[in-house]
Amino acid sequence: MKRLNLFFVLIILNFVSFAQNKDSLHLATTKTGQTLALINYFYVDTANLERISEKGIESMLKELDPHSIFISKDEVKKMNEPLEGNFDGIGVSFQFMNDSIHVVEVISGGPAEKVGMLAGDIIIKVNEDVATGDTIKNDWVFKHLRGEKGTKVKVTVKRANRKEPIFFNITRDKIPIHSIDTWFMVDEQIGYIRLSRFAQTSSEEFLEAIKSLKKEGMKDLIFDLRGNGGGYLNIAWEIADHFLAGQKMIVYTEGIHSPKQPYNTMKKGIFEEGRLIILVDEYSASASEIVSGAVQDWDRGVILGRRTFGKGLVQRPFTLEDKSQIRLTTSRYYTPSGRCIQKPYEDGVEAYQNDYAERYKQGEMTNADSIHFADSLKYKTNNGRIVYGGGGIMPDIFIPMDTSRASDYLINLRSKSLFNNYALQWVEENREDFLKKAPDFKEFEKEYDKLNLLKHFEAYAEKEGVTKNEIKKEWVNQIVMDYLKKEINDTNAVSFQSYEDYAKMLTNKDKLVAEIIEKAKKEDKNAERLNRESEQYIAATLKALIARNLYGTKYFYMCTKETDKEFKKAIEILKSEEYNKILVGTN
Repeated sequence: MKRLNLFFVLIILNFVSFAQNKDSLHLATTKTGQTLALINYFYVDTANLERISEKGIESMLKELDPHSIFISKDEVKKMNEPLEGNFDGIGVSFQFMNDSIHVVEVISGGPAEKVGMLAGDIIIKVNEDVATGDTIKNDWVFKHLRGEKGTKVKVTVKRANRKEPIFFNITRDKIPIHSIDTWFMVDEQIGYIRLSRFAQTSSEEFLEAIKSLKKEGMKDLIFDLRGNGGGYLNIAWEIADHFLAGQKMIVYTEGIHSPKQPYNTMKKGIFEEGRLIILVDEYSASASEIVSGAVQDWDRGVILGRRTFGKGLVQRPFTLEDKSQIRLTTSRYYTPSGRCIQKPYEDGVEAYQNDYAERYKQGEMTNADSIHFADSLKYKTNNGRIVYGGGGIMPDIFIPMDTSRASDYLINLRSKSLFNNYALQWVEENREDFLKKAPDFKEFEKEYDKLNLLKHFEAYAEKEGVTKNEIKKEWVNQIVMDYLKKEINDTNAVSFQSYEDYAKMLTNKDKLVAEIIEKAKKEDKNAERLNRESEQYIAATLKALIARNLYGTKYFYMCTKETDKEFKKAIEILKSEEYNKILVGTN
């Protein structure tokens, strides 16, 4: 019945649109139909008209905005899965290492746990298909391990300290996808919740987390939306409602063909009192911006971090005859003060996608003074504080990106996946013995600190070709060679091994060369400084990955908090008078 109603609505909309724009619409539809007909009857080879038409739809939607998209019938379910809150499978998290599938976590209560599969197991066969080799990727694992609830799959694993493989006959079932990564008490008064996306189950998960933290004595809350790309509007509405007391607008949507639709508070929330800080960054988008924008406009809490992504276009799904789908932008999101969340996209999709790089290039990630807003974009919060529109939510407290995480050493460690590989390998080799000493996370800190794994990890990384004190001089070599070729006509100029070699070769040649050498030395010192600053982050990341592999994802964030500048600043603000000063307006 709903599909029938939608069909008649589309007919009416088409008729109205045709009546208003009959010339342009008629011409466009006629041209499209004629083109497909010409290809069908006259093209030199047999053409896949379905694929061609889908590519045409994709191209049409790209002309509209960056977020209107076409989804093929095969991709619809896959696209919806992370937000629906569950999928059918065996219930394991995995990671690839050495062309093998390593089980990182067995989901509590899931089918794999029920038959005895353990974290650390290596999957070597699924049914009769070999599960090792360089052709085994994520898609292969999903295709073979996931399936309809009630279906069976035979999984063969290799387990440490066991010579013979182990066979599991597993009946697939519904597997929950949690959207809250973790929650815990920071101290006796401050709680922390990290939400990764606004999924169907997020509201219930949020309630569970808040109730749990309140039982432990929580008075104030750090709500982490960093990296949260959004999700369902109604879930953002429900979660924001828990923060705002009384009758208040949370967000409204509006478009040319979509009248203004306000979304207001509906009920008494679970956290209407108590200090609140929301953490955001350049990857916080859509539903994240709805919640943080409402909290900021009503002066309910402090927003801390960097300017959010700026995704404020509302997509409505339209299912086509073959079950494929068009998600068409129908309106925009606006905060209660009237700010449009969507950043500009008039310069095209490519410029829109390069926005992050442009922000970084202009210094916005590292310096708040580099961010400028026109007076026309000024808005006021409920208390009269000045906030700005123009795309995204600008935080009340700016925290620059941590540049110490950009050392050459750290980048090389990440690019070769050495963090994950080492943590996985260490846990697989030491899980049984270590868990005897630290059966739960309460004992982890004490036992882990005795291990002093950082030096061992550095030695492992060096064997893998990543050296801590490696200072890159390629750019210096190039400058000097170019100089030699140009000024001395030395076509045999080559790279040198040290600055002393540069100096010997270039003595008394030119002041410019001396300046180049001095600059290179400064660059080396800067690289060494970055290495020192990133060491603490490396140690914390390694510890967090091992904790995750031993006890579950929740404990990853409990280990990284000491190197998390936004997190530490949030605690500082919650414990000071600055919190109230930030929220006082000019009225």
